[in-house]
Amino acid sequence: MKIAGFDIGGANTDLAIVDFDKNGEIKSIATNFEYLPMWSNYEDLGDTLLNLIEKIDDINLIDGIAISMTAELVDAYETKKEGVLDISKRVEDVFDIPICFIGTDGVLSIEELRINPLKIAAANWIATAQIAAKINSNCIFIDTGSTTTDIIPIKNGKECAKGRSDFERLGTGELVYTGTLRTNLASFLNKIDFDENSYNIASELFAISADIYNVLGLITEKDYICDTCDGEGKSKEESARRISRVLCADLDILSYDDIIAISKYIHKKQIEQIAISLKQVSKRENLDFIVTTGLGKDILANPAAKSLNLNVKSMNDILTDEECIVAPAIGTAILGQIYFNKE
Repeated sequence: MKIAGFDIGGANTDLAIVDFDKNGEIKSIATNFEYLPMWSNYEDLGDTLLNLIEKIDDINLIDGIAISMTAELVDAYETKKEGVLDISKRVEDVFDIPICFIGTDGVLSIEELRINPLKIAAANWIATAQIAAKINSNCIFIDTGSTTTDIIPIKNGKECAKGRSDFERLGTGELVYTGTLRTNLASFLNKIDFDENSYNIASELFAISADIYNVLGLITEKDYICDTCDGEGKSKEESARRISRVLCADLDILSYDDIIAISKYIHKKQIEQIAISLKQVSKRENLDFIVTTGLGKDILANPAAKSLNLNVKSMNDILTDEECIVAPAIGTAILGQIYFNKE
C-alpha cells in the first residue's frame, strides 16, 4: 500500500510517499516539498499537490491520501474554520482516491471533518509524535521548521501535550513561533550587543532568520526557499546587506566580519528563545530526553537542548536528514495507512 502524506503549511507544502508491505512495515519513503505561500497563492494548492506527487511517483499507484495542515491560519482566511474547510475542499476536488485528515483527537474522514473542522487545525505535530516515540517512549520532541518550533512531551509512547490548539500551545510553552527561515529578527530581539556597545534595533521586516544562517553557512541557498524581505537575491552578501539594515546600517558602515559577529549573537538569542520554552515543558513534565527534527534540528533545537544539559538524540537515527525536514508528512502517511487498513 502506498500512502501520500501531505503536510500543508502556510509557506511550505511537504510530501512523503510511504510504501508499506502487507504487514504495515515501511518498505520505502520518497519525499518532496514546495514553497507555496498560502496567504497569496492558496488557489494553486490543488496543482501543487498533484505536481509534488508526479515529480516522484505515479499518481495511479497511490492508494490513499492523508492530510495534516497548519495553513488554515494564513490571513487569506477570516477564520481557521474557513481555512480548514477551503483546504479540505481543494484536496477533495483534486484527488479521486480515499482521503483522510489528521486531527488532534484522531484521524477523520472528510465527512467527520465537516462536522468539527477545528479538530484538524494545526495537528501535524500529532503525526510527528509517533515517530519520536519510536526513538524514546518518554521524551520531548522538538520540531524546528522554517517558521515554528513544536515542543511536545511524550510519555509511555503517547503524546501528552497540555495544549491542543496553537492558541493553547502558545500558552503552555509547547509552541514557539520561531523558525530557521521565515522569522523576522525583530520578533525576538530587543537589542544587539556588538563592538562593546548595546544597540537598539529597527523594528522593521528588514531581515529574517534565513539571512543569519545563510551568512553563517548553516544553510545553503537551496535551503533558502522562502522569499527575501527586499525581493533581492539569496547570496551571502545580499543576506549580509539585509542584516545590516536591522541596525540602520549598510555594508559601507559595517564590514562582512562585523555581520558575522552580529549573526552569531542573533543565533545565540534565537537558541535562548527556544530554550526558555523547552525548560518550561521539561520541568513541568519531568522529562530530560529530547528528540529533535526539522530543518533547524542541528541549528537551533539541538543547541537549545544542550544549553539546558538535556540528553539529545536526532530523529535522523531512524530517518535521513532529508526525511527529518518533512517528518510531519511521513507521520501523516503512517497514520493514514493505519486508518485505511481499519476501514
